[in-house]
Amino acid sequence: MEGFIFLIPLLPLLGFFINGLLGKRLGKGIVSYVGCTSVGLAFVIALFVFGDLLSREPEHRLLVQTLWDWLQVGGLNVHVSFMVDQLSGVMILIVTGVGFLIHIYSIGYMHEDESYWRYFAYLNMFVFFMAMLVLGANYLVMFVGWEGVGLASYLLIGFWYQGNANADAGKKAFVVNRIGDFGFVLGMFLMFITFGSLSYLEVFPKAFHMYAHGYMALNSPVMVAICLLLFLGATGKSAQIPLYVWLPDAMAGPTPVSALIHAATMVTAGVYMVARSNILYTIAPTALLVVGLVAGLTALFAATIGILQNDIKKVLAYSTVSQLGYMFIGVGVTAYWAWIFHLMTHAFFKACLFLCSGSVIHAMGGDQDMRHMGGLAKKMPITYVTMLIATLAIAGLPPFAGFFSKDEILWRAFTFPYFPVAGKVIWFMGTLGAGITAFYMFRLIFMTFHGEFRGTAEQAHHLHESPFSMTFPLIVLATLSTIGGWLGISPLIGEQLGEIPNVLEGFLEPVFEHSHEIVSAAVQAQSYSHGVEWLLMSCSVAIALSGVILAYVIYMAKAKELPEKLAKTYALHYRLVYNKYYVDEIYYLLVVLPIYYLSIFLWKVVDAFCIDGIGVNGPGWLVKKTSGGARLVQNGYLQTYGAFMALGLVVILCYFLGFR
Repeated sequence: MEGFIFLIPLLPLLGFFINGLLGKRLGKGIVSYVGCTSVGLAFVIALFVFGDLLSREPEHRLLVQTLWDWLQVGGLNVHVSFMVDQLSGVMILIVTGVGFLIHIYSIGYMHEDESYWRYFAYLNMFVFFMAMLVLGANYLVMFVGWEGVGLASYLLIGFWYQGNANADAGKKAFVVNRIGDFGFVLGMFLMFITFGSLSYLEVFPKAFHMYAHGYMALNSPVMVAICLLLFLGATGKSAQIPLYVWLPDAMAGPTPVSALIHAATMVTAGVYMVARSNILYTIAPTALLVVGLVAGLTALFAATIGILQNDIKKVLAYSTVSQLGYMFIGVGVTAYWAWIFHLMTHAFFKACLFLCSGSVIHAMGGDQDMRHMGGLAKKMPITYVTMLIATLAIAGLPPFAGFFSKDEILWRAFTFPYFPVAGKVIWFMGTLGAGITAFYMFRLIFMTFHGEFRGTAEQAHHLHESPFSMTFPLIVLATLSTIGGWLGISPLIGEQLGEIPNVLEGFLEPVFEHSHEIVSAAVQAQSYSHGVEWLLMSCSVAIALSGVILAYVIYMAKAKELPEKLAKTYALHYRLVYNKYYVDEIYYLLVVLPIYYLSIFLWKVVDAFCIDGIGVNGPGWLVKKTSGGARLVQNGYLQTYGAFMALGLVVILCYFLGFR
């Protein structure tokens, strides 16, 4: 199937060109067909390619398709080539599969929009670039997809560009990601200088060989630098501290866009890049420590902000930032397979949550404020049940998918081989964040679907369940959120349930084999009993249940005045969290304003006065003024010429007569 890999990105690209160039004249029916079919066929081809991968022996599960030579400059030789192995195989199924469901959902959600054709064109373009990012066989092809999804997200976030807020949100996402991309580019430059290539199949074996034969030490400065620069790019794309600020504002776009960006695609690109570079990070434990600590802090920090958000999409946005933190914890503590496990389960339950929120917003006539909702469970039973299932999954409660993936990451953090003490700190932040996640997600459920309806009479009159084109993806995703976790079930639980195997870890093992060898050789294995693992698992579940119970007590147990009373009692803390710790304001004061005033200075003083004024216009002005004075001598009057001649004679006479 190597010869068909190129069709996976090509089909969405064709959909983009057809809808983008002809969509305005084709009609919504044909636009829907082209948009959905192009991604659906890409998913089918991805299934066949994945099937071919499975049919091979584990050590031969690698498909590479080279299309043409791209760059041949000096020692740099880059091909436009695609690679499907266990890691990219799982990723492309998630991207095209979840992307296809979101395309179907969009038919009902966006049907009344005047720019329907433009929306589907952008959506197809997004899937094309994401496929390029995932399938690329070298960092440069990945970077093309990396920048492409940045462009597509800018267009989709600012899709309703008539409002300044939407346009500004798109620009914010674009600019913040460019900051991270600067680090990515520097990392690629340094990588090429070090290894002489940007191809995965050349860089990774060479790095392992250099370490194994003593040519490169553990924590080599150049390797740490490469990894930290790449991670800077990842913090932008996957919204980690300090570059997470664009993602909550990305809610300005249509809700299906939020599901596409926040579930399985763009925001996971940074985690994918770090995990793809796992051998480099394993040789640089200091970089892993930075990744793990930043990820743990992000998971906890973003979760606390989600507590007091009232916009239903903003709650889910901060939960995405937090969940991405868990994925980075996975790669940061060398649990490389666990991150893609959580990425997969997150794709299911987060896409479901966003699409459910879109269903609610659709029923509420565009209102996103949970304070205006309530009692929707009776009016929207399918949306309610599917969103409840996805909420149980993200809260990490068994037997739903999120429990298995999040628990595996927390266990691997607790047993972090390189830095045991730091691992315990990361575990604590992750476990506390899981409890907070359960609290604010069930706060969302209780405020939205339970109690009395708090909206207007007109909204109450129009409340209804969404059409089948919108509820069908919800049912599929809720089902996957229920059963998806059993693919990566912990051996501890699998043994108790009749030797259920951990299919996903065994399947992904060859991709991370060299990294595991290095960790085993560099660090003495830590031994923990099953009792410790059971204890940590029970602790995680207990904390999550505590979050659910606390949300019930505050928002459901006939204590309507309790939230207001708590807000008044802890007014300072309330304002701090409600205003998201004033991070945007701090960035505005410390970053935006200084750059703004510096640009004004550079414009008016350096550019306009010094360069244009003194350097360019100054000599011209001087010549103009000088010549303007000199031209008065040549005025055409005889008496003027005579006066100057007389003056000249006087000067000459004075000179020769001794007046020197």
